[in-house]
Amino acid sequence: MCPVEKSSAIIRVIFLVVILLVIVSVKPVRAAANIAAPALSAKAVAFAIEEHGLSQKAEEIGRVGNFPITNSMIVSWIVALTLIIFVQFATRNMKPIPSGAQNLLEWLVEALYNFIEGIIGSRLTKRTFWFFATIFIFILAANWMGLIPGVGTIGWGHQTTHGFKIDHPLFRGANADVNMTLAMALVFFALWIYWSIAEVGFLGFLKELFGPKGENTGFMKWMMIFVFFAAGCLEVVSILFRPVSLTFRLYGNIFAGENMLDAMATLVPGLGWLLQIPFYFLELLMGLVQAVVFMLLTAVFTFLMCQHEEAGANTHD
Repeated sequence: MCPVEKSSAIIRVIFLVVILLVIVSVKPVRAAANIAAPALSAKAVAFAIEEHGLSQKAEEIGRVGNFPITNSMIVSWIVALTLIIFVQFATRNMKPIPSGAQNLLEWLVEALYNFIEGIIGSRLTKRTFWFFATIFIFILAANWMGLIPGVGTIGWGHQTTHGFKIDHPLFRGANADVNMTLAMALVFFALWIYWSIAEVGFLGFLKELFGPKGENTGFMKWMMIFVFFAAGCLEVVSILFRPVSLTFRLYGNIFAGENMLDAMATLVPGLGWLLQIPFYFLELLMGLVQAVVFMLLTAVFTFLMCQHEEAGANTHD
């Protein structure tokens, strides 16, 4: 199977995984069954009027039975479906000399593969590339789709002295929802444990965390055992916080960017569209940077645990 065909299957799998893991209990204000604005209590209305900027949580816009549908989930599904359709279109008629969409997809997959291989090595890349490439493409597409006019500006709201204010947007950037970023971080954390144990074994996993490094004898040997065991305990705490840092780094940057665009839109009445233009370019760059950072951090975390096994394989080669 060629890399492009693999990427097509990979994105389908990730689409299903994202849908399953993004469903975290969110209880925003309940939407009404009809097109009218959701009914709110007097206290909630007063709070909504006083609150500035975007809501920190995704809004529930409907339910399928007991299954809540939020505005960020809709955007994440649109992103995943768009990627699947693009890959299917690009690979529907494979040619030895690619052109058009096939050329773009093959260039992207090959560039990412070479980039990851230069960081974690060829053996580990063959095992993990499907995740790193897909997470980069999905995050980048989700970040940029969140900048499309209409995301966050179409929905239900109320009239104010400064114009119409959207209280419950129909669409919300996928990565501006902490549930989405948490789901991706947890998927990586589970895969990291699996890859680590598969590469170095369970005993090797424990030895990498707590085992003493270097050759020592006598008193220094026991001293190093104690020191490295204490360092291993700190490393365990660091590992447990990795999903948290991955979650809030991506969520915080994307949510802050959307708030900045919202602030620019209302800063000067009538000129909001003009003030937003330079910040749109900034957010395009930030969307790319955050996708690269998330992919790089997950790749480096994986390499740090599996690097000794990888180094040994390269030596034999």
